[in-house]
Amino acid sequence: MSDFIGRFARLREAGDCAAIIEAIPYARLMGVEFCEDEDGHLLFRLPFNPRNVGNTRLPALHGGLIGGFLENAALIHLMWNRESQEAPKIVDFSLDYLRPGKPQTLFARCEITKQGKRVAHVLIEAWQDDPARPVAVARAHFLLSTD
Repeated sequence: MSDFIGRFARLREAGDCAAIIEAIPYARLMGVEFCEDEDGHLLFRLPFNPRNVGNTRLPALHGGLIGGFLENAALIHLMWNRESQEAPKIVDFSLDYLRPGKPQTLFARCEITKQGKRVAHVLIEAWQDDPARPVAVARAHFLLSTD
């Protein structure tokens, strides 16, 4: 088991979501936050920051930022919900932008649709005002084991 996986497991057991984000440099740089709700589901947040605007004319959040947020959410969600000796590796990531991300907080939820011994598939939805009106949806495939 790597030091990172061991640390992640300890932080997960403690419920220390902020420390998990601190351990993932890209998530920390973007300002990602997450917590476990009363039903035990993870809710991810990307609080608005003016530097995250990609199109200043609309204004709209940068598409790469939205994609990075969803990819990190999927990775953290998968690691949170499984016991493993190694970190999953992203194999494929597909993203559909459905509407511009307004200059406000972005939320995301993930669902593991398949988890085998070697691969996992995660669906991710991002929204702002209303979960029924997503800003973007994504699908991520992960390699879980190199055995």
